[in-house]
Amino acid sequence: MTSTTEQFADVSTTTLLRFATAGSVDDGKSTLVGRLLHDSKSVLTDQLEAVEAVSAQRGQDAPDLALLTDGLRAEREQGITIDVAYRYFATARRRFILADTPGHVQYTRNMVTGASTADLAVVLVDARNGVIEQTRRHAAVAALLRVPHVVLAVNKMDLVGYEEQVFAKIAEEFTAYASDLGVPEITAIPISALAGDNVVEPSANMDWYGGPTVLEHLETVPVSHDLTACPARFPVQYVIRPQTAEHPDYRGYAGQIASGVLRVGEAVTVLPSGRTSVIESIDALGTGLGSSTTVDIAWAPQSVTVRLADDIDISRGDLIAPSANPPATTQDVIATVCHVADQPLAVGARVLLKHTTRTVKAIVKEIPSRLTLDDLSQHPNPGQLVANDIGRVVVRTAEPLALDAYADSRRTGSFLLIDPADGTTLAAGMAGESFASQARTTVQADDEGWDF
Repeated sequence: MTSTTEQFADVSTTTLLRFATAGSVDDGKSTLVGRLLHDSKSVLTDQLEAVEAVSAQRGQDAPDLALLTDGLRAEREQGITIDVAYRYFATARRRFILADTPGHVQYTRNMVTGASTADLAVVLVDARNGVIEQTRRHAAVAALLRVPHVVLAVNKMDLVGYEEQVFAKIAEEFTAYASDLGVPEITAIPISALAGDNVVEPSANMDWYGGPTVLEHLETVPVSHDLTACPARFPVQYVIRPQTAEHPDYRGYAGQIASGVLRVGEAVTVLPSGRTSVIESIDALGTGLGSSTTVDIAWAPQSVTVRLADDIDISRGDLIAPSANPPATTQDVIATVCHVADQPLAVGARVLLKHTTRTVKAIVKEIPSRLTLDDLSQHPNPGQLVANDIGRVVVRTAEPLALDAYADSRRTGSFLLIDPADGTTLAAGMAGESFASQARTTVQADDEGWDF
């Protein structure tokens, strides 16, 4: 069997696809992932032998491929996925980073984590059960996180006699629902992860289906990682002031370019202060402090150190952007959040808001609505959000934030709400409009009674 190292040996020039799997409990996510890894020959021999040994101990005739991803002891004992399991594999056509996310409703927060950077989401549905509430929840999360491609994998087709009508009904219902959410591309594939039908190899049991297998679609779906097409955004992580004899006056601002392109000689604005300067030089990672081997241009997601022509008071959390196209600054953040904590998020709650490298104090000023997943209606003024709720919020921050709309930039349009008492993450937020298909609405904020 080909090793993982050999699989990666010839793919240095192939593209990378980040994708996440989601679905309800027992829909077969881990089995699908295991089948993908096994049939694409991305499993090391000792891994497969270990799975075969555990399966034999359980009295199973064939290896349980779900064990390739369910790595926690509790997961193996309960037969469910609890944590997000990341797997890396490759074929001759593409490299993959896979996030196998939990299906149980109480672990929806983990799905938010796994899908936040995904280019594609695979949502599994049990052919016997059809589209259920958790399916809708996962479709809503994928839409909120602006995942550009969604695959509906109708699993366990072997248990419904490989009937085309069963698949067609589920595909039609899910596609209509996801389209209403604004998901731009939906591909439905009938599969049996246990038997391997339409996972890597085409199924002989479903000759009525003429589309791609799961792996074929993953290998060919168009993926664009061109962050340079967006306006430049450079969150400052660290200020470098060595003050040594060799570099007595060096002042550099280090970080990772979130989007766009930075050029020497370009006029920039530092936010939230609004002060302006010009990029004097850019030191690429590894070129050394103040060395002559600087670069004239750098682009996302490179890590660089930027030096400006003027001495400006800049610290961690500030954002450097082109003066020609800076983001707007605000203290009233209107956003959609996925609540991920056990304790409720209520109006008036004092929180920390973490945006890129900046963390500021904030207050939840208003919760205008909570999303009802069954019909996508908005329940007005719920007063609080509980675990796994999705809702709109207005948050007042103590200091201005330079925030893009999440629809324009997943990096600089996202944020976290954090409990200041213990550091627990309360909610993951997406600034601006919620779903791509929904009309623009404005929430009016009342400033009366606020202490900052």
